[in-house]
Amino acid sequence: MWSRTQHECLRNRSRVDAKTIQAWLGILESSFILFLLKPHHKSFNKTIIKRPKIYFYDVALVCTLLRIKTADLLINHPMRGAIFENMVVSELLKNRFNVGEESNLYFWRDKSGREIDVIIDEAVRLLPIEIKSGQTVQSDYFKNIDYWSQLSGEQKGYILYGGEQVQQRSSGTVVMNWRRFLLE
Repeated sequence: MWSRTQHECLRNRSRVDAKTIQAWLGILESSFILFLLKPHHKSFNKTIIKRPKIYFYDVALVCTLLRIKTADLLINHPMRGAIFENMVVSELLKNRFNVGEESNLYFWRDKSGREIDVIIDEAVRLLPIEIKSGQTVQSDYFKNIDYWSQLSGEQKGYILYGGEQVQQRSSGTVVMNWRRFLLE
């Protein structure tokens, strides 16, 4: 969810040693307040980012920390997309845990900023997922997933968004509501 590394984000604001930050993050992880989504280890072009992303299990806590107290404030908040992404990623992870499975969720980002929000590693294939908070499908939703599909050779992917429409694109990408995806 957060684009900077865990060290940079906390250290620049608090001037705290990296080892102290690691200890704090460890406590927050073991308390199930946040989790680290690791980058996918398979490098298709050797220029991937290798630092994990920080997500919270509870987006209500995130909203409280950001002083977002009503739905109206969230709708226009500059962090709305990141909060929505956090919510969907945490729900995907909770679904795995609720059926007794370990996480197989990762993300992928290259050094030029192209990113896939979630890669589900199903052992025999990788399933890319882009998460968008919008309620209508926009053409720019597809740029990163199309790029990744060309790079990886994977043909199927998903755009999970806040709208209700379901679309099957010729590229193999399926667009659907995030709740519907969780039920499948």
